[in-house]
Amino acid sequence: MYFRPPQFIRRMFPSLIWSMPETDSVYLTFDDGPTPGVTEFILDRLAEYDAKATFFCLGKNAEQHPHLFRMIVEGGHRIGNHTYSHQKGWNMSLERYIEDVDFANGLLRSDLFRPPYGRITPMQARRIGERYHIVMWDVLSRDYSQFVTPRSCLHNVTRHVRGGSIVAFHDSVKSFRNMRYALPRTLEYLREKGLKCAAIEL
Repeated sequence: MYFRPPQFIRRMFPSLIWSMPETDSVYLTFDDGPTPGVTEFILDRLAEYDAKATFFCLGKNAEQHPHLFRMIVEGGHRIGNHTYSHQKGWNMSLERYIEDVDFANGLLRSDLFRPPYGRITPMQARRIGERYHIVMWDVLSRDYSQFVTPRSCLHNVTRHVRGGSIVAFHDSVKSFRNMRYALPRTLEYLREKGLKCAAIEL
């Protein structure tokens, strides 16, 4: 499993955003929330380090947990669209996929989009890219994997991160075991390296 997307995948989707210009900023992102008990942990850790991040929320979760969604926004973080129902683009028709994305955006109000699982067809990417910035990542923590230890999750990030990196974590129960270990240590590592955490602005 790759931690940084192979170049051939980037070449297949040149219009997608894989990283930001190399500066002294790193862009932490969190997919799948908001999630009770997990979102609060993330927000507290980010606040400790005066760090900003981008949350690619599921429309259904924002709908079910509006207070958590407001906490993200009020914390000065950026919202991104992660579809309403977390469907794999490869398994859906173009029309149904776009409908799911747009339905979520009625709740999320964002021009940033990330496909669940990173799976999107070229036609879906072209059509969605007409109205959204499609943001991927160049560092994958793999916090969601039961085969990854908390220490390995941290190493997946610190080994590959650099200025301009977009780092993918998850705001979910499944990822919490690894993420709650890796996130505070990642924030400390970035501080030691003189890198700040910023929300994605395009």
